[in-house]
Amino acid sequence: MFKALFDLGDRYAKESSWKDFALTKVCLFSMGLAAGTIVPEKHKKAVLAGTAAAFAATYIPLMAKVFRIAFRKEQ
Repeated sequence: MFKALFDLGDRYAKESSWKDFALTKVCLFSMGLAAGTIVPEKHKKAVLAGTAAAFAATYIPLMAKVFRIAFRKEQ
């Protein structure tokens, strides 16, 4: 199972550009920010909404590419 995941990761990296990796960093940053947010209670909802939006905006295209690569038939 892990070999298949590592192979998928290798294929993803081979077919990715710097833009894909930048999206990955923004996605991970937004999750980390949401998990570790230390802001006053009155601003917490706004910060979490912003980080959730950044996460969704980056996670969806990243996962779409992963699934395209994973389920593509090799030629």
